[in-house]
Amino acid sequence: MDEEWGRVEEPMSPGSRLFHQPRFNCYIVALMGFGRRIDLDVVKAGLELTLIRHPRFSSVKIAEGRGRPRWVRTKVVLEDHLVVVEVDPRKVECPDRFLEDYVSELTKTTMEDFSKPLWELHLINLPTTEAESVAIFRIHHSLGDGTSLVSLLLACTRKAADQSSLPTLPTSGRTRRIPHRRITTGDDKRWWKGLLAMLLSLWAALRLAWNTAVDMLLFAATVAFMKDDETPVKGQPGVGVNPKRIVRRTLNFEDMKTIKKALGSTINDVLLGMTSAGLAHYLHKRYKGTLRTLPENLRVRSAVLVNIRPSPGIHALADMMEKGGEGNMKWGNCLGCVIVPFPVKQCEDPLDYVRMAKAVADRKKHSLESVCTFLGSLLILKAFGIQAAAVLPHRVFSHTTLSFSNVIGPVEEIAFCGHPLVYLAPTVYGHPHALTVHFQSYMNKMELVIAADESVITDPHKLCEAIAGSLKQMKDASATVVPVGK
Repeated sequence: MDEEWGRVEEPMSPGSRLFHQPRFNCYIVALMGFGRRIDLDVVKAGLELTLIRHPRFSSVKIAEGRGRPRWVRTKVVLEDHLVVVEVDPRKVECPDRFLEDYVSELTKTTMEDFSKPLWELHLINLPTTEAESVAIFRIHHSLGDGTSLVSLLLACTRKAADQSSLPTLPTSGRTRRIPHRRITTGDDKRWWKGLLAMLLSLWAALRLAWNTAVDMLLFAATVAFMKDDETPVKGQPGVGVNPKRIVRRTLNFEDMKTIKKALGSTINDVLLGMTSAGLAHYLHKRYKGTLRTLPENLRVRSAVLVNIRPSPGIHALADMMEKGGEGNMKWGNCLGCVIVPFPVKQCEDPLDYVRMAKAVADRKKHSLESVCTFLGSLLILKAFGIQAAAVLPHRVFSHTTLSFSNVIGPVEEIAFCGHPLVYLAPTVYGHPHALTVHFQSYMNKMELVIAADESVITDPHKLCEAIAGSLKQMKDASATVVPVGK
């Protein structure tokens, strides 16, 4: 492998350097449930042909003196990255709890051996409620953003029904724009359409500028002094180094599509609304236990890291691993930050949570907040160094309540190294939030994954149930709504 690549070096991106800072040392954890027992030899053979041929998964971090850290290609010893957990199923009283405890213990540790690539795969042949065995990827966040890394894992899979074909991801469903024809002032008298188009474009530009200005003002205020309200789900300083309890729940994707169709919204709007409703119900019960009521107008926000560089598709990633190099593909953490408010209050109509979430999401789509925060961080990095640049996201995360993300997955059953995949549940730990909510779609299911600091959220399963319960309430309420467009 060394002979094939030689000493290939690449500077670390600012985002990758950020994730190596002491207070932002983040790791991505992805649980993969399989429909059969894990065959170690088959997994090794599959990884040899795919993952370890990716430049980031076959590179080590090199930092000499005060120079900029670099990625340097190295030979991968696969055995150094595989952790085979020996467990006797007959001696495990509750396999699901065993798995939870194992992952929780994993979040107490970090990867400190920089002589090898920063990833590992834990293999557990233990039947649980939903799977016959489980594999756990732990990947240092400096290797890439969450969406790209999940796409990379999917590029290592194949369709279960056709082991030669890559998975199929759903399309956005957007209609293709029809090219504009030049409008003349001839006999057709359609000059006013050109004027209308110009006015609409001007309005869109003004709206974009206004939203961006407001968002950047609020972002600066959050960095300086604006904090979320203290609630039973908000962590205190130092929460990033605390272990996390990771719980998950499989939801029906069709129910979300029903709500989406009824309100003319997007799946992301539905997920935001579900999370807002679940938080409201959970906090209401927590406050009720202390003889208090849920305060009005709670400030609960999420800090979302956004890779402003488009994520490569799984076909391009599969081609990259086959060739053993990046080629012309850009890979790395080019991260901006977006602050998303969550409307946490009591609503009589469950669908109001989705309507409010849609209003927030539509406004964020017409803002350059992520681009501006990325450029701002880059300027601070060049002027004052990485330690000063790391203060910016750390204060934003410390002054907000939770992390939120969702990733689109395959629409049909897939297999990882010949093992049929039952579920995929990714999340992250190491950042200064006590709560992380992640959604991952796969086939006709949506995986809800919660990573919670149990010293703050003592009953993460109840919060998970509250969010899942909000989906049922919204589904029932949508039955009386006439779908938008009819």
